[in-house]
Order: sequence, then C-alpha cells, then structure tokens
Amino acid sequence: MSLLHYVSHPNVVIDPDVPVPSWGLSDEGRRRARAMLDQPWLASVRRIVSSAEAKAEETADIVGERLGIEAEVRPSTGEIDRSATGYVSHERHEELADRVFAEPERSADGWETAIAAQERVVSALVDLLDDDGARGGDVLVVGHGGVGTLLLCHLAMVPIDRRHDQPGQGHHWAFDRAAGRLVHAWEPIDRR
Repeated sequence: MSLLHYVSHPNVVIDPDVPVPSWGLSDEGRRRARAMLDQPWLASVRRIVSSAEAKAEETADIVGERLGIEAEVRPSTGEIDRSATGYVSHERHEELADRVFAEPERSADGWETAIAAQERVVSALVDLLDDDGARGGDVLVVGHGGVGTLLLCHLAMVPIDRRHDQPGQGHHWAFDRAAGRLVHAWEPIDRR
C-alpha cells in the first residue's frame, strides 16, 4: 500500500495586521506538530510537499527535519484565496466558508470558488496521486483544511460538501494511491 497523507497545519498565531498566508504556527501549533512526529504512519514517508504559506512550511519543516527530507514547496497548493476580504472575524469566516462549500461554483464576497480551488490543488498534486509519485514510499502533503477537504472530495469521488471538512486545524487523512481509495478521513495529527 502506497499512501498519500494530507496534513492540515495545526494552530496558528492570528494577527489581523499580517496577511493570512504569512501567519505562523502558535506555540500550541508547534507542540502539536512535534507530537505528530510520534505517529507510526510517518515512518513510511519518503517525500514531503508543502504549500508556500508560512504555517504549512513551518509544519513541513518540523517533519522534514525529523525524517531528513527537505520539503518541496508548491505555491499552487495554497488555501482557498480569501484575499478579496482580507482578515475577517471567525464568525464571518465560517459564514463565508459555509457559502463557498454550499455553492461551489459561486464566489462568496470575492473568495475563490470551491470548484476553482479544487481544480487548482488537484492539478498541483496530480503527479502524486498514483504510485509513480511515491519515490519508494508514502508522500506527505502539508497544507490547509479547505483545499485539503476539496482534494479529499475529489479523491473520494463525492460532491463538494463542508460535512467532509476537518473538525479543526491540525488534522490529516490518508489515501491509498494504488487502490484509489480513501483509507481514513480527517483525524487529529496528534492522536494517541
């Protein structure tokens, strides 16, 4: 079994004065990323791919340092583009995210549509979706919850729906690339 593991970055420092793609991990996020290093599934990872956003790169670097693997950065795997609104309150963010998932072909206040984001992330990772991208082991993609859910929906061949979304930051799912099936949906990265 050759797996693609998708990890969403854990907890971040929220700063309305800093562009969202530049937010880094909080102390709790770094603690959770280090706790992930104890997960047995990481031992088979031979390749790491990361979004270019600071929180994802920081997470990938923590894992890469432990495994002796340098992360490959792919900017096209970034989160759903929300730059039209910039920072919004948590409540407003959830409302807009609900709209993005409920109407995948429509923009919510200028946000990238779910369909466009899904096509972008699938295209950016297509070379990793079968055994040939393995380089002799599993692949770890470090990114974001929204596009991670859109990729999960694509691979599981289910319609885009927020009910498939991660329960919070710092979760992962796994896909068996040879069998073409989801092994498990979102689980905490630091589950014991």
